[in-house]
Amino acid sequence: MMNDDKPQPRGELALQVVALPSDTNANGDLFAGWLVKQMDLAAATTAGRISRGRTATVAIDRMEFLSPLRIGSQVSCYTSLIDIGRSSMKINVEVWTLDQTARRPRKVTEALFVYVAIDENGRIREVPDTSNDASV
Repeated sequence: MMNDDKPQPRGELALQVVALPSDTNANGDLFAGWLVKQMDLAAATTAGRISRGRTATVAIDRMEFLSPLRIGSQVSCYTSLIDIGRSSMKINVEVWTLDQTARRPRKVTEALFVYVAIDENGRIREVPDTSNDASV
């Protein structure tokens, strides 16, 4: 049963990492680019599984930072497929963090990533029909 008083991540866990001091800028704050990289890795993994092959990121939409990330925090990226086109996939990525002293995770950000399936020559290809595939 879902408890609205305790928000939960939407989607499947696709990537989990720990934010390290080497991921910070000169002021000791985590680079936004580091977080976008983690999100792109998570979404790319999902897109590759869905398309059964190589993909390329073509857009990132609607990203807003809701709360800060702290060094040493466990960072979890959850992905959910929003839409599949002929050759494209829209994947939402939510980022949740669990600080070292916290009891509950909190949402950091989310964004919509758009990927296209590409072939071995880098040309756009169709996404295979996975409607009857239980592994996706």
